[in-house]
Amino acid sequence: MAKKVLMIDDDPEFVEAISNLLDAKGYDVQTAFDGKEGVEKALAENPDIILLDVMMTTKHEGFDVARKLHDDEKAREIPIIMMTGIRREMNLPFGFEPDSTWLPVKQVLEKPVKPEVLLKALDEHIRKS
Repeated sequence: MAKKVLMIDDDPEFVEAISNLLDAKGYDVQTAFDGKEGVEKALAENPDIILLDVMMTTKHEGFDVARKLHDDEKAREIPIIMMTGIRREMNLPFGFEPDSTWLPVKQVLEKPVKPEVLLKALDEHIRKS
């Protein structure tokens, strides 16, 4: 059975490009275009992994979504890979590192994400069954 990936990102072209890549690799890709829809789909669909953007309806929405999912008993075990361009967009001199409370994700990838980097991260962090 194909591994289910939930992609939460508001950029339709980026979503389409990543979806096409993952479809070609045999993943079942679900999409959500904002944090509210993403949380709802994560709870309803129980994906094997989530790809999460940061800047959607607000500049920090993805951070809030990651914490909300981490605080939910049902969703807590779903691994999250954050894919973001916030560092470049806001000209930040620092990056973000996963931690257990403020940023409960498995990995942070800078956009644009190279396909081989994303596929390696997916293979490394996706729930094995």
